[in-house]
Amino acid sequence: MFDDNFKMDKTAFSICTFEEAAEQDKAYWLSKTPQVRLAALEYMRQMLYGYDPDTARIQRILTVVEPA
Repeated sequence: MFDDNFKMDKTAFSICTFEEAAEQDKAYWLSKTPQVRLAALEYMRQMLYGYDPDTARIQRILTVVEPA
């Protein structure tokens, strides 16, 4: 669904510490608009859990409770 919007730059390469990488990641995402951040979050969610339009709605299960 979102594959056309997100591409990985496989030519970029840098060596840094984990702390520097975390700072760079934070600066990168703070430079993006909230809409872009949410789109990226949704893309990652779909990559992790899969996308199934049949389960896009929340299931409602009704249970009848009889008074004792």
